[in-house]
Amino acid sequence: MKHTLLAAIFVFSLVCNLDAQLKAKADCGLMTVDVFKGWINQAKPDDDPEQIKVKLPCFSSVDKEGNESKCGGGVYYADKGLTFFTQRDYLVIDEKFKGKMNAAVMGAKSDALFSILGNPKVKDANWEAYQMAYGTMIVYYNTKGLVNKIIISTKTTDEIQLCDQ
Repeated sequence: MKHTLLAAIFVFSLVCNLDAQLKAKADCGLMTVDVFKGWINQAKPDDDPEQIKVKLPCFSSVDKEGNESKCGGGVYYADKGLTFFTQRDYLVIDEKFKGKMNAAVMGAKSDALFSILGNPKVKDANWEAYQMAYGTMIVYYNTKGLVNKIIISTKTTDEIQLCDQ
C-alpha cells in the first residue's frame, strides 16, 4: 500500500512536470519601433514594468525596480535585442533586433540620419544624441560607421542616466 501511494505520487509529479514543459512561450508578434513617438508596440520607456509586459509579453526575464537591482530594474528580451530599463526610463535596441522601424535608423550611416532626425543635440566620435518630442534618442556607431545600437528615453540629454552594461 505504501509503495503504491509512493508510485502514484511519483507518476503524478511526472505528469505535472510534463504539462509545465509543454506551455507555449508568449509571442510578441511583429515588434515595431516608432522612432518619432519613442515606443515599441506602444510600450514606452517610462511605462511601468507591468504595462511593458502586457504590450510585449515575450520577455525573457524581469529585474524588479529598485536600488538593489542592477540598473534600477528592467524587462529583458535577450533573444530579441531589446531591453527596457524601467527605473531609468529608457530602452535599448541592439543589432539583434529583428523587428521593424518606421524610419531606417538601425544600420544607417551618420550622414543619412540628418534627413530623418535633423542635427544631433550632442555628438561624440562613436555616438550622437537627438532631441525628440518624447525626450532623447541616442545612436551608437560601430567601427564601420553604421548605427548598431539605439537608446530611446523619455528624459532629456541632461537628465538621462545610462547603465554601465
